[in-house]
Parts: sequence; C-alpha cells; structure tokens
Amino acid sequence: MKNWTTLYSRKYQRCIVICVFLFGMTAHAQTMDEMWESRSSGKEHANIQWFKDAKFGLFIHWGLYSHLGGEWKGKRYYGSGEWIMNQAKIPVREYEATAATFNPSRFNADEWAQLAKDAGIKYVVITAKHHEGFAMYDSKVSTFDIVDATPFKQDPMKLLADAVRKRGMHFGFYYSQFQDWHNPNGGKNTWDFDESKKDYQKYYRQKAIPQLKELMSNYGDLSIVWFDTPGGLSKEQTQQFIDSLRLLQPKSLFSSRVGHGLGDYRDYGDSEMPAMPINGAWESIYTHNDSWGYMKHDMNFKTPETIIRLLAEAASKGGNLMLNVGPDGSGRIPAYSAQFLRETGRWLQVNGESIYGTTQGLIPQQPWGVTTSKPGKQYLHVWTRPRSGKLLIPNANMQVQKVYALADGQPVKWHKRGDAIWIDLPITLSDAKNTVFVLEYAGEAPTYNKNAPITISNQFDENEIKAAFAKTTGNARIESLTYSHYYGDWKHTNCVVGMADREKDIIEFDTQLMESGNYRITLEYACEPESANQEGTLSINGQNFYFRTLHTGSFDKKAPLLFVRHDVATISINKPGRYTLDIRPLSGKSELFKLKAVIIKPID
Repeated sequence: MKNWTTLYSRKYQRCIVICVFLFGMTAHAQTMDEMWESRSSGKEHANIQWFKDAKFGLFIHWGLYSHLGGEWKGKRYYGSGEWIMNQAKIPVREYEATAATFNPSRFNADEWAQLAKDAGIKYVVITAKHHEGFAMYDSKVSTFDIVDATPFKQDPMKLLADAVRKRGMHFGFYYSQFQDWHNPNGGKNTWDFDESKKDYQKYYRQKAIPQLKELMSNYGDLSIVWFDTPGGLSKEQTQQFIDSLRLLQPKSLFSSRVGHGLGDYRDYGDSEMPAMPINGAWESIYTHNDSWGYMKHDMNFKTPETIIRLLAEAASKGGNLMLNVGPDGSGRIPAYSAQFLRETGRWLQVNGESIYGTTQGLIPQQPWGVTTSKPGKQYLHVWTRPRSGKLLIPNANMQVQKVYALADGQPVKWHKRGDAIWIDLPITLSDAKNTVFVLEYAGEAPTYNKNAPITISNQFDENEIKAAFAKTTGNARIESLTYSHYYGDWKHTNCVVGMADREKDIIEFDTQLMESGNYRITLEYACEPESANQEGTLSINGQNFYFRTLHTGSFDKKAPLLFVRHDVATISINKPGRYTLDIRPLSGKSELFKLKAVIIKPID
C-alpha cells in the first residue's frame, strides 16, 4: 500500500489538520440510540454484507496492562484489567518503566489465528492502542511502543494480521482515538496532567491521527477500524474525519464509536444485547471472563453453552457477537478461553448453517429458545425442552414442508392446529447447549410480529416477561439503564421507569397462557429509598393483587443497580387463553420502581 503522502492530496491533508483542531471534549446529551437514528444517510457501506453474514468475531485486548495482570504494588484490582493505570492512578513515568520487563516471548501469531479459525470465528479485531497510550505495533510516531520500549523488539500486529488473513478471516484494529493517559495532551489522565492546560487538538495532530495513518497504511487491507471513546466533534466534523480516513482504506468498516452514529455498523455497550430484533448491521461485544484485558485472578469464564446461546441470541435479533479474550503478558491466551472457544467451534461445525449468513428469526423469542432465518427456512434453537416434548411455534402463518434435526437430518413429526405449529421433539435433545431443528416452508416468509402475545406455559420451570415487551401509558416508559457493581463491570438492562400516577402510568403485558393451573407471579425490580414502601397493584383475569415495594438501594454513578425478585401473587387460571397483565402504582408519591421483568412459574 502506498504511504500517506502519496495517497493524500494537499487538499485532504489540510482537511485532516482542520478536523483535528475541531476536536474537543464537550459532553453530548444525545443517547446512542438517538445518535444512531439521526444518521445523515440511510445508505449502507458497499462492503457491509460480509459483516452481516459473519455473525461471530473475536475481540483481543492485549497491551502493557496484560503484563501487570490486574495487580499493582501488591494490590489486586477488579473490573477491567486494561484500566489499571487509571484505577491505580499510576504515574506515567512508573507505568513507562514496566515496559522494560514486558517480553511476550510465548506469543505465536499462527497459534492465535488457528484458534480463531477452530472456533468458527469470521473476523478478528485487536487493540493496537488502548487508553494507556501504549502502541502494540512498530510506531514511528512514539517510542512508547512494543518495538522501542520492550525487550520483545517485534511487531506482533504485523505477524497476526498476516496469520489471520492466511486462514481466510477478516482482520481489523481497535484504536482509542481520544483517551491516552500517557500523553500530556491526551484525554482523561487527571492525576499527572492539569486538565485545564491540555491541548487536545495538539494530541490529535501529533499522535492519534499519525498513528491511525500508520495502521491504515502499513498493515494491508483492514476490514474494520474499531474506534472507541470519541471526543467532542460535531456531526459534520466527524463526517469530515471519516471521509478523510476512507481515502486510505475505502473498503474498511468503521465502528459506531467513531461518534454521532456515523459508523458503518452499530456497536452496543459493553456486554449489552438488544431486547428486540434490530434492523441494519450491528454487533454485541462480550468478555469471555469479567475483564477485557488480562487479570490473573479473573477466572469467571463463560461456558461454551453461554457463548453458543449468546451467539444464537445475537443472530436471532439480526446481529453479530464479538467475544473478547485477554492474552497474558507472556503472549498466551488463557487455557479456558482456548478450550471453550474450540468447543464452540465444534458446535458450529455441525450447526453453523443456522448462524452464518442468517437474518433475524421470524418467531418472537419463546420459553424454549430463539430462531434464525434463511429463505424458506426457520432454524429453531432449542435450549429448554418442554416437559411434554411438544414444542409450540405460535402464530406461524407459513406453509410447512418438513421439520428435521440439523445435526443428522432426521425428520421429526409435526402438525398444525389453527395458526400454531406443534413439533414432537425427541425424548432427549442431542446437544444440551443448543439443539437446532430446521423448519422448511413454502411461499412468502411470515412477518415478525413484535406485538404478538408472550407465550406462558407450565411446560417450563420459568417464564420470563422482559420489561422491553411492556405497553406503556402516561409517564411510564422503557429505558435502557447502564450500571456496574464495581468499575468496569458494565451491565445493561431495559426497565420500565416513571410509574407514579395511579390513573395514567400503567403498563400492560399481552400474554397467551397455554394451560390452566396455578402460577406464581414474581416482579423483578430495583427500588430506591424514596420509592420504598409504596403500594402497587397487579391485575390479571379480573383478579387484583396488591403489593408494597421493597427497598433495594440507591442508583447513581457510584452505586450499582440492585434487583430483587419479589413474589407478589399466586393465581389460578381455569381456562387457557389470552390474558392482559397490568401493573400500576397506587400511592402516587414517586416512581414506583424500575421494573426489569415479570416472572411466571407454574406451581405443581
């Protein structure tokens, strides 16, 4: 690839300099949803289809922080290992000194790339520079990089890019464009540098932009440039910035964290999954354990079952899963990550047809699992077998041709009753993690009905009705809330909030109870001190049940959002059918609670 000077005319060089001077740190009030919906153009990137089809990506967080492993001066830190410099407020000179002993001699690019291939990964993104400011490649812009500052003296990014592409996968870089705790003019280091004296434009001009030029000029075709923590550019300025960089890598996709919803695909928050199917290209990012960067004491690894179900859920809603691993300071990927990724890959070897190249499922999420789609096919991802073995697909207006197990092609019996399809499952599921059945149909695909009633059945131990499915009136509304139990332990959940007026603020859930019988109803919610001990009512089938809210703790930037499961009623349903469940406040003093879900359990 030609160098920056050759590719850029003086006109575009001036454009970049102007863009850099326009960067700032003014906070923006728009939410991510608002920014994404306000995109200036509905046009998709010409190279977006491979991303939509890929479904499964590997994120790799690897840096100088990996060498520290979540510890500093005998103290263990929790949350996100890559934030240790910030959490421990490590002075720049002390942090710099740790590079002298960072020697990842056990790094093997071919082993990493082969692991990704074995796992069924379709694209790999690795941190070229995280917030710590340390470049994991041979940068000529700064000596604070793995070649100049460490005994390793090699460029692992070059080796990995070649190894990944050799195996037919897409490759991309993560780059933190604003935060840089090492640079006196970079964002967010307030313990070493006076914030009021920083020249952010100088930082972009002298480090961030030149390093992005290096990455986009010297490492071949990049499928993705994954930006993070943007500064305060206006939407127009961000578009200029993007247009300028596209001259170097016109085929590369830019993540939405470039700012103002102007990326080529949408990235949700850390460990966040949307509640409903989402149009367009998008991605959920999850850590394999709790931390993005390596922490030697973090052993909370997600099982293959959890990974496979996250992957199926993302695909069922039309998006991708990018799962992160954090190699250690020697260059080794944790053993459990390697083991569990390979097990995921073995599942994909059998069931990949139900993931790769699919679109969102046409059947709303059911108590038994989720669905994905291809023309003429619905893939049924069965996580929980109904006790009777009779699998219900409600509101299935399709001309079914046949149903069979994906793993071995064995047909299964089915019949249609009204607009519902019933499938006779085998006595045992072939894969407890996720057994996939294929329903082939003729004619037009059915339309996904987001307003379809929520199936409630005594064939399952628990039926969860998520808050996102509520119909709200008055000030009651659904909001996505972000919280953490400790720094970096990011959580996201949709809740119904704002319920205070007994006459106006009502929420309703449309349900289809499949069997008569007794059921226990539980409300899962968070309730702040000023909202505790208020009275509310839950109504279903002409029966009113009263409850008083329980205190779960305050919610602010320094405190987590804690939820309680509050059993509020036992109900008797004498006849299967469609029922509306509504909840409303009675006190009217303040917000009743932040409702996360309604859980309905059969009582034997």
